[in-house]
Amino acid sequence: MALILFNKPFNVLCQFTDRSVPPRPTLAGYGLPRDVYAAGRLDHDSEGLLLLTDDGGLAHRLTDPRHKADKTYWVQVEGEPREEQMERLRRGVVLNDGPTLPARVERMDAPALWPRDPPVRFRKTVPDAWLAVTLREGRNRQVRRMTAAVGLPTLRLVRASIGSYRLDELQPGQWRQVD
Repeated sequence: MALILFNKPFNVLCQFTDRSVPPRPTLAGYGLPRDVYAAGRLDHDSEGLLLLTDDGGLAHRLTDPRHKADKTYWVQVEGEPREEQMERLRRGVVLNDGPTLPARVERMDAPALWPRDPPVRFRKTVPDAWLAVTLREGRNRQVRRMTAAVGLPTLRLVRASIGSYRLDELQPGQWRQVD
């Protein structure tokens, strides 16, 4: 059984093949072991921790919301978050596919991250801020939709942890196998 922690770079798909024309970068370009697959998803325009495994049971335990593996994201948002916006995220937000579960949300200092290519747009007249958002569910583009729903569009999203697994020192495109 293999469990791999991978730092998925920006604009890389969480699959090994792509039928698009022209094809987009995939996991196949990173020297990962054969017969592993992503346990969960991370949008192509998001970065950070992706778990891969060759064990279907483990993949299920890592991704099924009933097992309640917290997922923490570092989110750069456009605007200066007001307490009312933070509280709405903490209580849960109603999205077009229903209400979200409550989230843990805290302001944070900008994390020491690698440069992104292309860089996040910078506007002198519009402030930005970083939030640590922890969820126990994982809907399609959920964090981005939640922050947008409270008036704080996401500029950059990095998954920092899943349960007890942490991104730590892994740089984009790097991976390591864990026991």
